[in-house]
Amino acid sequence: MYNKLVKPFLFLFDPEVVHNFTFYFIKIFNKIPFVRLILRSIFLINNPKLKRKILGIDFPNPVGLAAGFDKDAKLFNELSNFGFGFIEVGTVTPLNQNGNPKKRLFRLVSDDALINRMGFNNEGVDSLINRLKKRKDVIVGVNIGKNKSTDIKNSVDDYEFCFKKLFPYVDYFAINVSSPNTPNLRLLQSKDSLLKILERITFLNNQKEIPKPIFLKISPDLNNNQLQDVVDSVIKTKLSGIIATNTTVNRDNLNSISKLKEESGGLSGKPLNNRSTEIIRFIAKKSKKSFVIIGVGGIQSPEDAIEKIMAGADLIQIYTGFVYKGPSLIKKINKSLLNLNSN
Repeated sequence: MYNKLVKPFLFLFDPEVVHNFTFYFIKIFNKIPFVRLILRSIFLINNPKLKRKILGIDFPNPVGLAAGFDKDAKLFNELSNFGFGFIEVGTVTPLNQNGNPKKRLFRLVSDDALINRMGFNNEGVDSLINRLKKRKDVIVGVNIGKNKSTDIKNSVDDYEFCFKKLFPYVDYFAINVSSPNTPNLRLLQSKDSLLKILERITFLNNQKEIPKPIFLKISPDLNNNQLQDVVDSVIKTKLSGIIATNTTVNRDNLNSISKLKEESGGLSGKPLNNRSTEIIRFIAKKSKKSFVIIGVGGIQSPEDAIEKIMAGADLIQIYTGFVYKGPSLIKKINKSLLNLNSN
């Protein structure tokens, strides 16, 4: 139904407009009595074989929603009804910001891909907290970043601010230094800059009575030497793990028309699949699986998901696959994981 009716209709309109409309529709639809129960009966697989206890968190299944979809935590309770094991909200910054000028989101239908240059558009930490206070029985992580107006030299202060404010309200943190849509942000992936941020946040975390998992979200455009530096930094600071990967600026081997391929921003979806899996395999090998890996990037089928898990991912996340394949993808992946476990 989604692929034959819903998607063709939605894809007639601007993707950002559709995103906002879909949020409104899902929010209103879930207010109807019994809709939550109906959706969960259709999409949710409640099976103990899918459960994962990782870093003290009991994930009902290993399939999560990646950051960027529910930036301001407006829909995480409702989205969990589609069968997600966890939801990552954000990227959030200390202060609200509008992001980059529109148009800033593009569909590459021939490639099952998206290009976005949103620029960390969000309502800020305080608005996020107000919504997270209404959290129900959902595992929620938060992806944190820096404001565009913050000098790159002072970036660590923004991450610290977000961490301190959000600590009581989430299950884990993801540090985003890898978006291509905030000027100079990826410079923070260099070893010295990265260590400064990771050491500060892990120090604060270790002061807590019960520390929370902290992940680093990395770019797929790093070379092997840079990836090795990242692995070394994660091990040195005893970070919980890595989320691999963010979007890419690479435009190789795309089928879409040149005008679309030339749009600036981060590419997500099917073309990213192989590269993100390569990186998962690389960091799993180089780290000797000494930390947790969350695999994300180009998952559009159960086979893609299983490939990432076999490469070394402990959990996976989807975003663009959710847009192109619909909510049934989550159930299909979980069914395949159950079949894999039974073989």
